[in-house]
Amino acid sequence: MFTEVKSALQKPTRKYTYREVDESEVVSALEELFVIRPQTLRNICKHFVDELTLGLKEDGHTLKMIPSYVTRRPTGKETGSYLALDLGGTNFRVCEVYLEGDSKVRLTQKKFTIPDYAKCGQSDVLFDFLADSVLTFITENNIPTESDIPLGFTFSFPVNQTAIDKGYLMVWTKGFDCKDTINKDVVALLNEALARKNVKVHVTALVNDTVGTLMSHAYNDPGTFVGVILGTGTNAAYVEKVSAIPKWKGGPVESGEMIINCEWGAFDNERVVLPFNKYDQKMDEESTNPGQQTFEKMISGMYLGEIVRQVIVELVQRRILFGGVSSPEIETPYKFETAYMSRIERDHTSDLLDTKMVLQELLNIPYPAPRDRRIVRRICELVATRAARLSAVGVAAVVTKMERVNDGCTVAIDGSVYEHYPHFGNRMKDALHELLGMFEENVNIVLGKDGSSVGAGVIAALA
Repeated sequence: MFTEVKSALQKPTRKYTYREVDESEVVSALEELFVIRPQTLRNICKHFVDELTLGLKEDGHTLKMIPSYVTRRPTGKETGSYLALDLGGTNFRVCEVYLEGDSKVRLTQKKFTIPDYAKCGQSDVLFDFLADSVLTFITENNIPTESDIPLGFTFSFPVNQTAIDKGYLMVWTKGFDCKDTINKDVVALLNEALARKNVKVHVTALVNDTVGTLMSHAYNDPGTFVGVILGTGTNAAYVEKVSAIPKWKGGPVESGEMIINCEWGAFDNERVVLPFNKYDQKMDEESTNPGQQTFEKMISGMYLGEIVRQVIVELVQRRILFGGVSSPEIETPYKFETAYMSRIERDHTSDLLDTKMVLQELLNIPYPAPRDRRIVRRICELVATRAARLSAVGVAAVVTKMERVNDGCTVAIDGSVYEHYPHFGNRMKDALHELLGMFEENVNIVLGKDGSSVGAGVIAALA
């Protein structure tokens, strides 16, 4: 299906100028590659449920389905002051979480940008940077340190968690690549860095950001059974019955339930059902982790702009866009940011003047004609709509696996793509309706803002 596209995108030829190729022909060829029909959505969803089940059965499957060792959800009555560290992607946050009881929370936080040298260097460089940031936060906020402060560490990468405060890194994602960290306990690495810096803080809970999002929202709404991140990267966590986790060897659990970290970014790495097209393929081949995180690469903020750029580059090469004139920015991987897509999709001016500004001023395209702007806008719509629809498939699969389609539940979603990308939530709801029919109303999708930070505090309170 994906090789049989219309002639406008088939064979490169120098004879094309952007005036000679019909705009509708270009757009429909792209739609053929990016639009996901309802039946395809349903097929992906069925395969997703099967993969979730397989991952719970035994280790070694594509979906890691990691038990989080969080076996209780909050009541909303927990109280106290806790620190939280949130390492999940572009930004690193240090927070003080004050639980007031009565489902109320006070949050003080500071963001730090992780420098590239720390993302891809030795592990002690990264963890020393985190420890220095904690010290800065404690000092600036005059937090007393007479005794060790308990801390919840949100670490949003695949770990083999063996206790509430112990977890071994399995693989880096989202552009991180500190190779000497693989198979090491990240809690121990952070505690060692804190000790090196004489910071009186001790990690009491290791938390995945999706688990944190779920727990944070459950502090306010006890009907929350799923936490999802749709930001730089993507993942989901949900409440599973311990009896449905054959691989669990940790003994009886009083509550009878366990929050599972799906690590769903790796879904369909085998490329069985996802509509992975030639632009996805090129982006994947040029990434730091080719062949991995297939689902994440189709729906998360780190990659959406790059997919759009890959499409634009090919259309420029074929003289379909910008009269064949490119720019160093357009030719540079990841220079077309997902934030530019948001801005372009928000452009409702008749001549798409904001789109023109993005292309001219940020990407140095000398003269993007009105037709070029329309095509670029449509590319952004197609890539982002596909991402939203695939995100909805993941949610529908998890809710189906939990057998909560009839009873319903709240799904708390955090992350910049869900929060800030125009129409993303509505596009997800449309796809959920196609998948679940009238039962879509039972699935309450809400923004769980700052959930991973507050959730780390909540889990530290329960630890």
